[in-house]
Amino acid sequence: QVQLVESGGGLVQAGGSLRLSCAASGRTFSSYAMGWFRQAPGKERESVAAISWSGGNTYYADSVKGRFTISRGSTKNMVHLQMNSLKPEDTAVYYCAADATGSRWPPQQYEYDYWGQGTQVTVSS
Repeated sequence: QVQLVESGGGLVQAGGSLRLSCAASGRTFSSYAMGWFRQAPGKERESVAAISWSGGNTYYADSVKGRFTISRGSTKNMVHLQMNSLKPEDTAVYYCAADATGSRWPPQQYEYDYWGQGTQVTVSS
């Protein structure tokens, strides 16, 4: 059974930092691109960042460039999202996802095959 489990969310003041982690199990995710998405109340889910299976390619949404960093763990089954200089508008549920097909870079949202349950990030002003 494939599972993606996010952790590291919480409440932080504006300007603070959080590090999200995603643990993948049930398959070998070393050949999968991984991504982070977020969904704020009343808004559509949006892409935040993605990393290729090798870690050599990364993608960031314009809204988080220079503040967020995506990385893979040494076993490739862990993905992290370091979030610095957080803003209230970063408040959302953050989801981890895995793309098993790898047909394009960066993967489109609909191309991700596996999703986690999400972790809440709240940034207070």
